[in-house]
Amino acid sequence: MVAHLATVPDPRDRRGVRHRLASLLSVAVCAVLAGARSLAAVGEWAADAPAEVLAALGVRGDPLTGLVRAPDESTVRRVLVGIDGDALDTAVGAWLDGLSPAPAPPAVEPPTPRDPWPAVAVDGKTLRGSGEKSTPAVHLLAAMRHDTTAVLGQVAVAGKSNEITAFAPLLTGLELARTVVTADALHGQREHAQFLVTVKHAAYVLIIKPNQPHLYRQLGALPWGAVPVGDHTRGRGHGRDEIRRLQVLTTPGLLFPHATQALRITRRTKPIGARRWRTITMYAVTNLSAYQASPAHLADYIRGHWRIEALHHIRDVTYGEDASQVRTGTAPRAMAGLRNLAIGILKHHGTANIAEALRRNARDAHRPLKLLGISMP
Repeated sequence: MVAHLATVPDPRDRRGVRHRLASLLSVAVCAVLAGARSLAAVGEWAADAPAEVLAALGVRGDPLTGLVRAPDESTVRRVLVGIDGDALDTAVGAWLDGLSPAPAPPAVEPPTPRDPWPAVAVDGKTLRGSGEKSTPAVHLLAAMRHDTTAVLGQVAVAGKSNEITAFAPLLTGLELARTVVTADALHGQREHAQFLVTVKHAAYVLIIKPNQPHLYRQLGALPWGAVPVGDHTRGRGHGRDEIRRLQVLTTPGLLFPHATQALRITRRTKPIGARRWRTITMYAVTNLSAYQASPAHLADYIRGHWRIEALHHIRDVTYGEDASQVRTGTAPRAMAGLRNLAIGILKHHGTANIAEALRRNARDAHRPLKLLGISMP
């Protein structure tokens, strides 16, 4: 991890620099792994950390006494306020992706139902607490692996409406050949489909809503009554019952680049114990043929996409991201990136309860180092 963080440019003037940037960022990572929500909390974790922990993170000792002293909170704050957000997110994404290398590409070029391609979800999130009356809140667009929930990349955009123009820049630096990209209706754009297929050599499963009126009407007019249910699931969670049905129809002439199949997703939900069901119908399109992806795999891609919303939920509920008052410079984005890293490493180690893990890490400053694979000197 430290080697990846060392690739991030240092925003500070070289004169008077005592601690290397990678060491300061490593301290911040450990603090966030221990539940730090603010810049002040990061500084407090550093102040309380034992000298041997700080030394293992690369914090330098006093040149005269050799004693290792925690970096001041003002130093950590200055770094996170001025950090290059793109470079930090690139470093975090590269390290997380390397923890669990993607499966080897299939021997046969096209995917098949027996050998489906891995998937990446694209979705945006507003850091609601980062805005003020005169300053809009920070909005981030991220790409996340379905299988590991590792965030591979993240870019800042001016607002949700500007996610569309940030889609290609977010994905340009990622290796997406033989990967299925999933996205919500905002990204059901013709230009996105062309970019994914012709430039990135990827496939797509994109939700379509009335923001694409002609295609939406075309999908709604298909003969769904004659199409059998290809995948059916029922489950309970978050206090509700849910039934999902997926129908898939191969049809020529869809008004969308490279699209070969149309999908109708019917969700029926109700609070546990209630009698009345609420029905929601959605449509999607994909360039995967019936031979390349079975209905069950298409359903997995759609369910997998919602894992990025679950990640955002963890950041909000466990880290209080929407309520965070971190607002200065690039610090809101930097803290979001560090939360992605912390959640990613905990998930990599099989953690089911993130909040419990953060409390456990807060009780022992050595635990974050073990999670990160950093040995004591």
